[in-house]
Amino acid sequence: MSGPSLTSRSTIAARLDALPFTRSHLRILTGSGAGWALDAMDVGLISFIIAVLAQQWSLTPAETGWIASVGFIGMAIGASVGGLLADRLGRRQVFAITLLVYGVATGASALVGGVSMLLVLRFFVGLGLGAELPVASTYVSEFAPAAIRGRLIVILEAFWAVGWTASALIGYFVIPASENGWRWAFALGAVPAVYALVVRWALPESPRWLASRGRMAQAERVVSAMETDADLRRRPSGARPVPETLAVTASRRIGMLWSSEFRLRTVSIWLVWFCVNFAYYGAFIWIPSILFAAGYDLVKSFGFTLLITLAQLPGYAVAAWLIEVWGRRVTLSVFLAGSAVSAVFFGLADTEFTIIAAGMALSFFNLGAWGALYAITPEIYPTSLRATGAGWAAGVGRIASIIAPVAVPVLLAQGGAPLVFIVFSAFFVVAAVVTWGLVDRRGATLDDR
Repeated sequence: MSGPSLTSRSTIAARLDALPFTRSHLRILTGSGAGWALDAMDVGLISFIIAVLAQQWSLTPAETGWIASVGFIGMAIGASVGGLLADRLGRRQVFAITLLVYGVATGASALVGGVSMLLVLRFFVGLGLGAELPVASTYVSEFAPAAIRGRLIVILEAFWAVGWTASALIGYFVIPASENGWRWAFALGAVPAVYALVVRWALPESPRWLASRGRMAQAERVVSAMETDADLRRRPSGARPVPETLAVTASRRIGMLWSSEFRLRTVSIWLVWFCVNFAYYGAFIWIPSILFAAGYDLVKSFGFTLLITLAQLPGYAVAAWLIEVWGRRVTLSVFLAGSAVSAVFFGLADTEFTIIAAGMALSFFNLGAWGALYAITPEIYPTSLRATGAGWAAGVGRIASIIAPVAVPVLLAQGGAPLVFIVFSAFFVVAAVVTWGLVDRRGATLDDR
């Protein structure tokens, strides 16, 4: 690549990193975050709907497990393919398409009359959802100034708690209200189909991605608009040069993840994603059903779940602060260790107070860990591999989220809730250890190769 092009790309990167937090950043963060919240609402709703359908349709534990797992099969495929497409077609385009796919499929789920069609539609829901999440975190990270990048990604992840809380409110007030309450819950999940149009036309494309594709004029327009918003109209002097570009085509991206430079990062991030997905989705998809099986009625078990969910927001808030103080790896490993301890206590809890207290601690630490994980994942790869790397890490994680909902009934039969949550704790411990194989780019500019 020629010298002037490299200089232009490094200048774009330096100008983005030099920006203060502006209204443009707020619009990008909230626009992406709203989609993130709607994703969480969809995933959260299925945990409540499963508990109701198990009664209404007389489902076996295996059938309820597959209703949850089939969505994660779609998510595994969606995350892997979505990352590749985002590196090829752009972040914004893929973001909008994925929202549209899963929004339409969720709305159609309100009309199903049996398990077979619900399984088909849940697969398509997962396909869109799985592709959207890593693309959204990559998108926001490429706009964020280096000094606050980690914090902004954790705030983005905090929208997950907003969506999950919305699903808990729908689960508590709407689903038990009538025999068709679960259908109304699915209908509310169709909102992302409309929101996809807003995303497509209202948000700019990532200037880092545009620059990596040689579309310098478009990248310049996006950055200039943000500088005008911040009242910064001059380029910073002494723009940092970027290393020689990685000549990566779509067919080579996956192989590059396993090059000597990125191999340890890839192994580590895949293991962390796998372990965290197994423990998180195994626990939170099944908590309403586990509480119902323990003798609490649906309304009470849904109420407990709502209280447990409320602890997610403070978990994100603390992680958002610590991630720029302690760094990515320390924050992630500490929150994973806290998740491991909380999981053991939840499995042993046998009173209403201990169930809620241990559940809230699990929510606090687990969702704080998710925030740190989404912050660190896009940072460990260069721009030409970023969405692919994040997408494949998420895709591998979704394999665990396919296995976990099916494995939980087996574990419950063998040793009840204590065994289930001890297994989850072990997965959190492994993730906490493996975190130290990742690089920590706190305060550093993104690699724009």
